[in-house]
This record gives sequence, C-alpha cells and structure tokens, in this order.
Amino acid sequence: MRLEFSPLALSDLETIGDYISQDSPENALRFIQTLRGQCQKICLAPLAYVARLELESGLRSCVHGRYVIFFRPIKDLVRIERILHSAMDLTAQFKSDL
Repeated sequence: MRLEFSPLALSDLETIGDYISQDSPENALRFIQTLRGQCQKICLAPLAYVARLELESGLRSCVHGRYVIFFRPIKDLVRIERILHSAMDLTAQFKSDL
C-alpha cells in the first residue's frame, strides 16, 4: 500500500518536531522518524487498527507513545489525516478539521 500524508498531518509533524526540538533537536528528529516509521507499519495491515466511527466515517487510529495517528485506508492507499497528542480534545479537532 502507498502512504500519503494530508496537509494537516504534515503540519502536525512539523509542530511536534518543533515542540520537541526546544529541548533536544536530536530527540525531535529521532521521534519524527519513529512516527513516520509507525505510519509505514500501518500500511501493512491498516484494517487491524481501531475504527474511530465516533469521529468520522472510515477513520482509524493507531497510538504511538502519547500521540494518536489518525488515518483512512482507501483501496491501495493509507492516508494519514492527523497526528495529535492524546491529551487533546480529539472530537473538537475533528469537528473543525475534517
């Protein structure tokens, strides 16, 4: 399966990296790489992850540390929609973003 990031997901990655780099640029780079690696792993079995119908139809999620990767499997594509900190009000994020 192909992997694609939405503009919002790319912005999320940048925001996460910027936040972590305030303490350690090396840790920020390493964490972003592991997040991207987890996104690649999702492509191996996207339907094995939790459906998040309470947020959006067709949406699934994967927890990675304190972050939640939200994605949609679409035919031969996995589209990463958002990557959000788990402490956020996720319902509010999806009402305004998707």
